[in-house]
Amino acid sequence: MRLLITTLILTLTFTSCKKWLDLQPESEISDEVLFSTQEGFQEALIGVYTKCSQEALYGKELTVGTPEVLAQNYTLTDNDRYYYLKTSKYVYTDPDFINRKDQIWQGLYNAIANCNLLLSNIDNKQKIFTGSNYALIKGEALALRAYLHFDLLRMFAPVTPTATGIPYVTRYTKDITPMSTVGAALDSAINDLKKAKELLAIDPIISKSYIIGYPAQTDTTLNTEESNPVLFLQNRRHRLNYYAVCGTLARVYLYKNDKTNALANAMEVINSKKFPWTNNSDFLAVDDDKKDRILYKELLFGWYIPSMAKTYKNSFFLSGTSGIHIAENAGQYIYETGGAGADDLRYKEWLVSSSGNTSNTLNVTKYMHNTDNTATDANLHYMMAPAIRLSEMYYIAAECSNDATYLNTVRTHRGIGSPVTGDLITELLKDCRKEWYAEGQIFYMYKRLNHDIYNQNGSSIPASDKIFVLPLPNDEILYGGR
Repeated sequence: MRLLITTLILTLTFTSCKKWLDLQPESEISDEVLFSTQEGFQEALIGVYTKCSQEALYGKELTVGTPEVLAQNYTLTDNDRYYYLKTSKYVYTDPDFINRKDQIWQGLYNAIANCNLLLSNIDNKQKIFTGSNYALIKGEALALRAYLHFDLLRMFAPVTPTATGIPYVTRYTKDITPMSTVGAALDSAINDLKKAKELLAIDPIISKSYIIGYPAQTDTTLNTEESNPVLFLQNRRHRLNYYAVCGTLARVYLYKNDKTNALANAMEVINSKKFPWTNNSDFLAVDDDKKDRILYKELLFGWYIPSMAKTYKNSFFLSGTSGIHIAENAGQYIYETGGAGADDLRYKEWLVSSSGNTSNTLNVTKYMHNTDNTATDANLHYMMAPAIRLSEMYYIAAECSNDATYLNTVRTHRGIGSPVTGDLITELLKDCRKEWYAEGQIFYMYKRLNHDIYNQNGSSIPASDKIFVLPLPNDEILYGGR
């Protein structure tokens, strides 16, 4: 891998009103100075999350952008302000697509380089750490390295284990990292995640006293996520915590078709009962400032993106059809509103006709305000881009055990009382598309299963590596010897 960067440094202020992930990069200092204190390691780790939460990566593009367009989840027209129309038609020679795709490759490897820089220093400095900081920081850095490589693999490589995959970079170096096969890259990710899981066995989130709730709740019987006096140990779901690592392992094992280990890790999350299902009273709250559209408590891990509030509002709420919308009949088709989906709370809360809209399109409201939010963008303090959900663990359990009970549990919590009766994989694909709408995940499920992509009207697009495998950046081919 030839992409290297200087590490992203953050200047911290240890005050109760500050949140770790509120902090923005301010300066660059030498590695020797940065990694001379445990606070420097903390800053370097948070810098990786900050990088990943930017608009070109999980802040927007990898969440509501390119993967959703490829999955045919938006209705795009020639009045295409964000230049996604050709991407929706899989024109991979389009300059706008190439620019976005190359930024994703460069940005994720940029973040991986920072993980490797941290990891190359941490073992030699183990004595400077107090409490559980060494294990937490190293565990998260390993988990991040695996998570980011896995997403690169899902985008830029075939599924076949013996096929050429991606460079799995484990050293901070100027040397070119050879390409790994898909199988080898998956094994490397699993190895990193297993090490991370061992290190994070001391994660505060595992404790019975750590109670997941809404940010505004100060009652310790409902929420203790910000009660730790150490700022770095608060809001563990904003980072790759122990259960997020279990969830990522379940996801990677399933991609490898190792259903035994995928099921074991998914069930560890489910059986922990750590993540409560969202109450309908919160999902359906009339007061928009108290409405939990993102299903916040069900997130094992999410990217913290309050700075994206205005960007999302502009993307989804432009007048006419120049923004990101879905046609009303397409939304009804995806959510099966003519049948059991008539009671689906996701359709009712995430896709809403805007007042005065005469174009029969629906606005995506999924990211507009959480329970803690006020009506102003500036106060969208807990805006999250979902990374791993509780519901995904139930989907994985259903597929790995061939037991529709797990799928029906998700459907029940989304307002659908009737159990599924058809083919389990077909029903899983349909419900995952509903659950993960505008979250950037369903495209990878089509790819993993080599399944045709459902269009918006009952037709489908044939499965093909020509669609599923994004081209490598030209620079990688020219200078990386790919």
